[in-house]
Amino acid sequence: MSRHRGGRRAAEALARLSPSERAVRFRLLEKDEALGAFEAMDAVHQRELLEALRDPAAHELLEEMDPDDRARMLHEAPATVARRLLAGLSPHERALTADLLGYPDQSAGRMMSPEVIRLRASMTAGQAIEHAGRTGAEAETIYTLPVTDEERTLVGVVELRDLVLADPAEKVANLMAIEPEVAVTHDDQEAVARLMQEADLLALPVVDGDHRLVGIVTVDDAMEVLEAEDSEDVALVSASQPLRDPYLSVSVARLVRSRIGWLLLLIAAAALTVSVLDAFEDTLEQVVTLALFVPLLIGTGGNAGAQAATTLTRALAVGEVRLGDLAAVVARETRVGLLLGATFGMLGYLPVALLFDSGIATVVSLTLVAICTLATFVGSVLPLLAKRLGVDPAVVSAPMITTIVDATGLVVYFLIARAVLGLA
Repeated sequence: MSRHRGGRRAAEALARLSPSERAVRFRLLEKDEALGAFEAMDAVHQRELLEALRDPAAHELLEEMDPDDRARMLHEAPATVARRLLAGLSPHERALTADLLGYPDQSAGRMMSPEVIRLRASMTAGQAIEHAGRTGAEAETIYTLPVTDEERTLVGVVELRDLVLADPAEKVANLMAIEPEVAVTHDDQEAVARLMQEADLLALPVVDGDHRLVGIVTVDDAMEVLEAEDSEDVALVSASQPLRDPYLSVSVARLVRSRIGWLLLLIAAAALTVSVLDAFEDTLEQVVTLALFVPLLIGTGGNAGAQAATTLTRALAVGEVRLGDLAAVVARETRVGLLLGATFGMLGYLPVALLFDSGIATVVSLTLVAICTLATFVGSVLPLLAKRLGVDPAVVSAPMITTIVDATGLVVYFLIARAVLGLA
């Protein structure tokens, strides 16, 4: 993310303007604020602004950007535009950006900054501070400083605070953490961001396969990745495709395309519910009262399953639950569903018995127990199975599970009704 954080408010204000108005307002900003605003913009707004500005102004903006922000923007730009903008950079900045673009998308190498201060273990604290002050202007961060040998092999990490508080003559070797947390260039971005969040790190060194230092990931980059992942999960949980661009920049047609596929799939799945109702038509004709409780029962089951799925999806995302925990998770959620169903069944028995009769009340109560247990079971199993198959667990969350539980819950309901009421 940007070194120029003061431009975030300006970026948010500019995002609400049309491309032509945005270019006019952008030219009125002070240089530092303009660069900060540009780096804080979404990639789509950056591209629109570059197209609206004259080439010299566009090249100047690109030249001043942090390499990781520049690589992100160029990656999302059309290939012809990216090549033209990349060609306008100075040789040094072009090389830094090309190196980052050479790493796989969504990898630690793509999100890192190659501009990092390196210290030597043989330096004193005083020498290290002087070195950081002399070379830190272009670095992504100066608070966490990697320590390397002559071959750039990472041997430790030292915090600036420790250097400042130490005796100036103290060796860096005595102050550094010898086995720090690190990321490898091909590690997944989300895994790296989660590691930084869990370890409460301000920065994380990135090394290649030979453990040579190649860059550093800062906490603001990590939080940006987590925000993007969370936004994607929210979209998938609600059965739509992630937009990846700002909402107001997306056309109505694209909004429709992002939702229609999932809705068609869910409609097809919902046809199971219609089939179940058709199969038990005779049962409904014998006891019409049963139809009154269908919305209540399938709604309760769907909500219980969605709650379990959402909880497990989050737990998987943050590393609280792993694939090996399947048995423990299923046992835990099944007990939760059983207790929820028993509670609802006891609370609902008396009102239903007073309004209708004890037979209907027994059917409804037993169904609540069964359907809540079934729903939490399904809601706990599907995210873990999806993870095992390499599918995003959010994809199988609330809407899909609700549809599955609706159909199976109705089967359970009518089978219990036949058994309790003695129906054919």
